[in-house]
Amino acid sequence: MIQLDKITLRRRDGAGYRHVLDNLSWSVSGAQQVALTGESGSGKTTLLNILAGLLSPDAGTICINEQFIHTYNATQLALYRRTIGMIFQHYQLLSPLSVADNMAFQARLNGRAVSREDIALMAKRLGLGDKLDAFPTQLSGGEQQRVGIARALLNQPRILLADEPTGNLDSERSQEVLELLMALCKEQQVNLIMVTHSRALAAQLPRQVELRDGRIHE
Repeated sequence: MIQLDKITLRRRDGAGYRHVLDNLSWSVSGAQQVALTGESGSGKTTLLNILAGLLSPDAGTICINEQFIHTYNATQLALYRRTIGMIFQHYQLLSPLSVADNMAFQARLNGRAVSREDIALMAKRLGLGDKLDAFPTQLSGGEQQRVGIARALLNQPRILLADEPTGNLDSERSQEVLELLMALCKEQQVNLIMVTHSRALAAQLPRQVELRDGRIHE
């Protein structure tokens, strides 16, 4: 359960300030899959960073799975971030590590036991069964993004935040990655919030919202 109440964030704009988020209230329940759209600069990534505990608002409350993260200190926020998954537009894989080790990296960093069998099963599901010993530079963009999905989901998050996960892919690869991501989140009952600039991709998720003028519009 995600509950945002009266979230406000301002940024300096010349001699004054501009509201990026303006008294924003929003809730997401259960294992919903939500597409978050909006114009460039509307604050979509900012909102995602607030949900991830990477950015603090100027005002408002943030309750995620009964955790009031706006009250947390740096140590508590670091622990909170271990419970969520994040997928980035630019993959952020570790080039010295194999595909298998990249997949398991976040889970192992958080002290979760991830076996070679767990990794192999996820890799097979994502069409990467023959790539486990390869390195990121040997993969296509679509394959690298699938590794990013595996890395996030092997950590067994309850919430998955995806920031333009198909932004660097062509339309065919974008569709493949989206379908895999949605299917895996449904199977694992993971709450997905996906930022995208593509209305066509957003329309495929069960719920779509738009960030406009600092607020959420259904």
